[in-house]
Amino acid sequence: MRPRPSIVYYGDDFTGATDTLGTAARAGLRALLFLQVPDAARLDRTGPLDVLGIAGAARAMTPEEMRTELRPVAALFRSLNARVLHYKTCSTFDSAPHIGSIGAAVRALRAAVEQPWSAIIGGQPNLGRYCLFANLFAAAGSGAQVHRIDRHPTMSRHPVTPMDEPDLRLHLAKQGLADVRSMPFTAASRGSDALDAALRQALHSPPADAVLFDVADAVQLRAIGQVLWARAQAATLLAAGPSSVVDALATAMGAPRRDSGSPPMARTGVPPAQGPVLVLAGSLSPVTARQVAAATSFDIVWLDAHKLAQRSEAAVAEQADLVIGSLARGRHVLACTRAPGATPSNGSLDAQALARAGGDMLAKVLAAVPLRRIGVAGGDTSSHGVQALDAWGLSYVADMGAGTSLCRVHSDDAALDGLEIMLKGGQMGAQDVFERLVHGFA
Repeated sequence: MRPRPSIVYYGDDFTGATDTLGTAARAGLRALLFLQVPDAARLDRTGPLDVLGIAGAARAMTPEEMRTELRPVAALFRSLNARVLHYKTCSTFDSAPHIGSIGAAVRALRAAVEQPWSAIIGGQPNLGRYCLFANLFAAAGSGAQVHRIDRHPTMSRHPVTPMDEPDLRLHLAKQGLADVRSMPFTAASRGSDALDAALRQALHSPPADAVLFDVADAVQLRAIGQVLWARAQAATLLAAGPSSVVDALATAMGAPRRDSGSPPMARTGVPPAQGPVLVLAGSLSPVTARQVAAATSFDIVWLDAHKLAQRSEAAVAEQADLVIGSLARGRHVLACTRAPGATPSNGSLDAQALARAGGDMLAKVLAAVPLRRIGVAGGDTSSHGVQALDAWGLSYVADMGAGTSLCRVHSDDAALDGLEIMLKGGQMGAQDVFERLVHGFA
C-alpha cells in the first residue's frame, strides 16, 4: 500500500503554491507540487510524500469554475486518506464573491472532510502578514511598512479583487461563509491548551461555518498547529489560508521518515546560473517595478502588451523573437509587459489574455533557446507560464527570500526536466531577487 501523505493542498495560484512547497521542504517534510491532479501511476512513481500539492488557478475563476476545478482535488484527498486538506489562499486574502471566492472554495471542499467546520489561518508573519482581532494587516513589500489591508497601497487598489474590508469575518461573509468565529491571538499566546479550550467554546452549538485564527507571531503558529493537528487525527479537517497553515502543522507532525525515492531535500544557497537567464515579468506591482529597476545584469526587453494579448501566432512569435535574439547571444533577458512610468490598464487590456500569451511566448522561447534557469513574476503570468510547459511537477530547490522559491521542473521531456524556475507574486521577493537568480548566493 502506498504511504499516505499527511497534508494535501491546492494552491489557488502557482506562485503561492510554490511558497507552500518551500515551507514544507524547509520544515523537513517530503513535498512535491503537481501541476494537475496526479493519477495512481504517477503517484506510484513519485514515492512517499508527507505533503502533496496541486498548483491551480482558482484565484482567477468564477465560483462555478472553482467547483469544477476543485472536484477532483476533493476526490484525490479522500482516496489518499490524508488528514488535512489545505486550500492555499493568497496571504492578503484578496478575493471576491464573483472571482476567486474563498467562500466558494470552502463550500466546494467541505464535503471531502469529516470535521463539520473549517479552520482559517489569518496571518503569515514571515511575509509581514498579521491578523489581530480578525483584522488583516500586510507589509507593502519585504521589510516595508505594515498597513491595515484596506489601507494597503497596492492591495486596497487591486484591479480585480480590491481589499476594502479589513475584518476577514465580514470579507468572507460576502462570499457565503455567514458564521466565521474569531479565535483571537490572545488565546494562542497562552499556549496550545488554552487555545484548545477556547476553540471548544467557539465551536459550541450552533455549529460554525469556520473559525478564524489570528496570528501575531510565529510562536502562535506552533500552538495553532498543535491544536489543529490533534483535531485532524480524530477527524479529517479542511483548513484555508496562506502557507502558514503548513508552517503551523509541520512541528506538530514531527520529524518525517527519510525513505529512498523521496524528492530531494532543500538546499541552502544557490550557485550562479549556468548560461543565460530569462525572467518574464507580467506583474504590475510597485514591488516588481523596483525589482526590475534593480536588475542591472539583464537586457531589458519591453514587450508590446496590447499586441501580445491578441494571442495571434504572429504577434507571439514577434515578441518571442525580441527575447530569443539576446538569449542566443548569451545575454540575460528581463522581458516586461509594462514599460517604466506606464500606468495600469484602464480595462482596454485583457489581463487574462496577456497572461496566457506570456505562457505561449515562454514555451516558444524555451523551444528555441535551451535554458537551465528562468523566473516568472506575477501570479496569473506564473500560472499560465508553467501550464504552457510540458511538465508535470515541481520540487523545491532553495529559498530566494520573502516568499519566493526556486524550484526544479519535472517533465517527461528531457529538454525541460531539471529546469530551475522561480515563480514570484507581485508583492513577493527582495529588491535584488532577479540579480540573485543570475549570480546566486551562499
